[in-house]
Amino acid sequence: MTRTRHLQVVRRKRQRSKSMVDKPKITISTSPFLHDQVTTPRIMWELAYTLIPILLAAVYYFGLSALLVSAASIAGCLVTEYYLGRKGPLGNPLRDGSALVTGLLLALTLPPGFPLWMAFVGGVVAIGMGKLIWGGLGQNVFNPALVGRAFLQAAFPTAITTWEPPDGRYWGLRGTNLAPPFYQGKPVDALSTATPLAEMKFNQEPAALADLLLGNISGSLGETCGLLLILACLYLIARRIINWRIPAGILATVAVFSGIVYLFEPGRYPSPGFMLLAGGLLLGTVYMATDPVSSPLSPRGVWIYSIGIGLLVVLIRIWGGLPEGVMYAILLMNAATPLINRFVRPRVYGY
Repeated sequence: MTRTRHLQVVRRKRQRSKSMVDKPKITISTSPFLHDQVTTPRIMWELAYTLIPILLAAVYYFGLSALLVSAASIAGCLVTEYYLGRKGPLGNPLRDGSALVTGLLLALTLPPGFPLWMAFVGGVVAIGMGKLIWGGLGQNVFNPALVGRAFLQAAFPTAITTWEPPDGRYWGLRGTNLAPPFYQGKPVDALSTATPLAEMKFNQEPAALADLLLGNISGSLGETCGLLLILACLYLIARRIINWRIPAGILATVAVFSGIVYLFEPGRYPSPGFMLLAGGLLLGTVYMATDPVSSPLSPRGVWIYSIGIGLLVVLIRIWGGLPEGVMYAILLMNAATPLINRFVRPRVYGY
């Protein structure tokens, strides 16, 4: 081989190797191949932002007590999350905002005169037994805030069912906010009142829909303003943070089922409008039933889940021993979610 021929062969090899280097490499990876920009911390913090107007409405009606109860509940959640929660990829477990949202939601289910130490214990139980015991964020079977509320309902039934009407006092404390742990003092009966659901169930006296819509009623902190909850629901649906099928299914089921019952005896049973606006239905529907971890995965399963919650709410409110049934309805359907997912499992493509 001549020198010229040898140089040509070497040049071709170099060009061939250079072209192979310039070609894009094939990357082999597992699904998902497309990633959404929405992250869990972003969703949690956006939920927290939408809860701020509802909390401010509670402060407007119930004053300083609303702030103190909320602070105690949030503190219980944050302390438990910080000391018992395992650090994830982001480091500090408090950064994702889930503990803050749980504390806010738990506080909104409590009466304004609730003892602060009980609210703190409720936050500890909500995170410890409602979240961490199942494995942490994304592993819980039940909504953590409702787990804390159910514990407080069972442990302190008198304190959690002692309600006060909004009376314009901003700086004065209500009920037994500052009661020491396990204090057995006698509650002041003159300040306690019944919620609209209790008045309707036991006395057949419905509250005005305008008062229910604006929040000028006695009840938990989250029952302060139905209008704000409706606006928050529309915003979260527009942002695709919650599944629209869940609030649509729950509210439609409650309206239809209670409307049928109301037609038989209007003077005894509440109207559909009252059933939708009274109690914690809107709060539970927007923020607790829509928990993506404890709700079904498929659209058909979501409809079964939401209709079941609506039916249970009406059954408990009308024929149950308690005037309110949102908490138990959501927890029962949370327990049924694994069965619903198995029953409505999507068909594999090609079979």
